[in-house]
Amino acid sequence: MLTSLYVRQFAVVEEAEVAFGPGLTVVSGETGAGKSLLVDALMLLAGARADSGMVRAGSDRAELAAEFDLAGLPEALGWLRQEELDDGETCHLRRVIRTEGSSKAWINGRPASLAQMSAVAALIVEIHGQHEHQALLSRQHQMGLLDAFAGNEASLGTVRDLAKAWRDAVTKIRTLSGGDDRERQIELLAHELEELDRWALAPAALEDLEAQHRRLANAGRLAEGANGVVELLDGESEFSIGRALLRAHAELSRLAELDATLTPTLELLDSAQIQVGEAVDGLGRYAQDVELDPERLAEVDTHLTHLHDLARRYRLPIAELTAKAEELRERLTELEGAGDALERLGRERDSLRKDYDTAATALSKARADAAARLGSSVATLMGELGMSGGRLEVALEPAESDDPDPQGRERCELMVSANPGQPPRPLRKVASGGELARISLAIEVATLGNDQIGCMIFDEVDTGIGGAVAEVVGQKLRALGEKVQVLCVTHLPQVAAQGHNHLNVAKESDGESTRTRIKALDANGRREEISRMLGGVEITKETRAHAKKMLDKAQG
Repeated sequence: MLTSLYVRQFAVVEEAEVAFGPGLTVVSGETGAGKSLLVDALMLLAGARADSGMVRAGSDRAELAAEFDLAGLPEALGWLRQEELDDGETCHLRRVIRTEGSSKAWINGRPASLAQMSAVAALIVEIHGQHEHQALLSRQHQMGLLDAFAGNEASLGTVRDLAKAWRDAVTKIRTLSGGDDRERQIELLAHELEELDRWALAPAALEDLEAQHRRLANAGRLAEGANGVVELLDGESEFSIGRALLRAHAELSRLAELDATLTPTLELLDSAQIQVGEAVDGLGRYAQDVELDPERLAEVDTHLTHLHDLARRYRLPIAELTAKAEELRERLTELEGAGDALERLGRERDSLRKDYDTAATALSKARADAAARLGSSVATLMGELGMSGGRLEVALEPAESDDPDPQGRERCELMVSANPGQPPRPLRKVASGGELARISLAIEVATLGNDQIGCMIFDEVDTGIGGAVAEVVGQKLRALGEKVQVLCVTHLPQVAAQGHNHLNVAKESDGESTRTRIKALDANGRREEISRMLGGVEITKETRAHAKKMLDKAQG
């Protein structure tokens, strides 16, 4: 449900904030006052294209914001959670339009694209009138409306689940059978697995191989370096560490004879001499053991080259090639031993197809029965709404594919004829905005809001009608407002009198600029506004009495 709408520097509106409640809210005002600005603002918040002409003259930008209560709209709440735009059970839409034509949008305070604005708006608000983006014009939405009218939720859920299970089984069969060339796939997998088994190494073995490669590739440098360190530690040079330690030890021994407290330090020099000696011995043996082995280096280099080639082929790090080998081994085992599994899956697929056919047939029958009832109900309502002889047909066409489809075996198209003798045409191709709005109203009243939209807006639904028909239109809108929130822009007192709430739009001018004011009317204000709508410029006592009578009748 729409709870509030805020507009600033939009068209002729300087700034306005309007609160909305449940039921039918009517919007009235003199011609040219800007009654449809509220609808225009909601259209823009629903992702409609913006242009700089929507910004009030003298301002650099227009700002629009609306807040919706999504209690009872699980689909909208689910969409917001999926897009990570949720904020409890409310949805706040905001859009800023600049004079150069650019715009920015937000959902619950987070930046959003116009496609996202349009997607969420389609789940919470439905606009009827001379607008192209009505949800009712979507064939998918029409099918959803028919299923809701027929009470097909459970049957449709069964059909959807069976179709998904059937497709999953077909996918598994295709995967296990290897498509049309199972033998070639087995041969290819066996070859790839042989390569991986030959060259791929576990992490520890790979680390050892890389260490071998570094050692073999640098054998000469390692031996030379080790001998150089031996010379530095215990060479013939008077600056070698070994000779320096000997001199230091001799000097400290003499000093220790004079002061026994130096004995522990002397012992540290003893240990240092021992450790240097061990280091010299170890490095000497290392230098002797380092081999220049070109053949082993070539073998290791070849192994690493194959590993890098395989890593590039599979687009994996070298360390993950063993895991890839296991993956291919499992796939090969599946293909080689798929016979039993394929037989089981084939039986499962056939059983699912049989169950789907039964469920889809039942759904098709329910849809056909509901289509006839819906068409009859809407035709009757169209007559009451001043479209005598008009009719609606719900055309159910076979789906393009014979495979199990989650939506069932048919597609829906609402076909309408607004006048006697005219052939029915798709609802989405009806040209007259007024006719389209009244047809939409008839459909919504017939289904009583079964399409789970929280807010419905009718813009100039009463165009071209008057008298008793106008009163019927108002009554139908009020009846619809008992089920869902309805906002209706009207110029007819018969419709305005039926509202649960009433907003008045008026122009004000100080001689230099013009602005639009939007005001919620109390009981006296409603009587005066309906009197104006009845009597024009001069409002008489009789006109006020007539207005009061209309309001009393509607409220009673």
